Amino acid sequence: MLSPQDQLTELVRALETDQHVFATDPLLITEKLQSEDGTPIQKLHRRASRIDSNGALARVLGKIDGRIKGIMIVMSVVWCISGFLGLFTLLQSNVVNFFYVLVCLLGFHTIMLGGWLMMTLINRDQQSPSWFASFVSPSYLIRGKDDVTKAAVALYERQLQHSGMRWYLGRFSHQLWLATLTGMLLAIIFLLIVRQYSFSWESTLLSDQALVSLTQILGWLPSMVGFDVPDSTAIAQSRLVTEAMPLSVARQWAGLLVGSLLMYGIVPRAIAWVFCALMFRRKKMRLDIKQPYYQKIINFWQRHVVDADDFTEAPVPIAPKATVSAGKKLVALLEYPSNQDKWWQSGLTNDRHDFSESSEIENFGIVDDREDMARLKNYLDDHPVQVLLGIHSKALPDRGTLRKLDQIAAHAKDGLIVQLLSDADLTLDDESVDKQAVRYQQWQTALSARKIGLVDINS
Repeated sequence: MLSPQDQLTELVRALETDQHVFATDPLLITEKLQSEDGTPIQKLHRRASRIDSNGALARVLGKIDGRIKGIMIVMSVVWCISGFLGLFTLLQSNVVNFFYVLVCLLGFHTIMLGGWLMMTLINRDQQSPSWFASFVSPSYLIRGKDDVTKAAVALYERQLQHSGMRWYLGRFSHQLWLATLTGMLLAIIFLLIVRQYSFSWESTLLSDQALVSLTQILGWLPSMVGFDVPDSTAIAQSRLVTEAMPLSVARQWAGLLVGSLLMYGIVPRAIAWVFCALMFRRKKMRLDIKQPYYQKIINFWQRHVVDADDFTEAPVPIAPKATVSAGKKLVALLEYPSNQDKWWQSGLTNDRHDFSESSEIENFGIVDDREDMARLKNYLDDHPVQVLLGIHSKALPDRGTLRKLDQIAAHAKDGLIVQLLSDADLTLDDESVDKQAVRYQQWQTALSARKIGLVDINS
């Protein structure tokens, strides 16, 4: 899985690629981060967090992650309870066959652990099993038709298909086995506290000496960590026991049973869990900043002149000069109002544009929401006019604004020209002047790409 910060960054990339409208404009955030310090990864994380200023994206990701972890916790609890109840049912008799109980405790567990170890050595580069990805698929855990939910679900499903997820699955399976063994251990301790057991052993095929040797071998590791284990005399006395045995001998067998469960069951499974956790961290999915989307942002942040003598500045795009027709005009403001009543006069009533003051001018007002756009497009479809669009210096050439510009240009039968408006009330310090210059060049680039004329009111 990606880290939470990487997930948010990747989700922003997916949504911005699909032209999603964020709480904060990505272009503005990207510009502000250009002057900040930090590695590219740190700045990308910062950028994603600021774009998600209302926390909506992070909440969806947290909801999916919480539900996946919730399922795993519930399953672990169920497995622990099943282990407790299974052993509680097994130890209902006061006289129990030690080897029968030991095989029930650790037989299947040991086979599964050996099988997992063998498959791990054989299939080192195996992909994550598809059934696991479908089992915990976020599409089953969260419902939603909005763009954010769909993109978040797709992001999690891509992570579940990553090769490192096999270690995530291994860690989860070991977690379930540990829960089961822990439930068994709790059941054994509880029953040994409230009941007195006698332990016996018997075999049809194995000799008495073979079982004595096997018991001594089993007791070597538990005895190394302090558990009492039966000696040769206690082992011999326990053959075919049908009644209560001396308490000291019963405690030795109980120590061997608990010690075997710990040393041959819980400890090896815990080591396997730690191994999978370490391998999962090592093979963990990382944010791929080599993608064109990230490279474009990083290259923008890294633009600077290393040596002025060797630096050749690439020519910046310049919008074509506006050609003002002599026919009827429609003037409109895009999204922001102007502090001048007749702002278009500085652009139209000028000899260099060959404009006749007798031309009729229709003032449309501000074009902002969908209703304004629909009303303007209907008017343009019915009237052959040239449109003069006033764009305030505060307006960003983002996707939404440029989409409106393209729609107006498509419906304007006699063409579209643009006039950039400055804020007369703005205090122009050095920083404000630099920002206005950057914004002016951004609009120059956008208009140049669309071959939309720009009214020059400064020359």
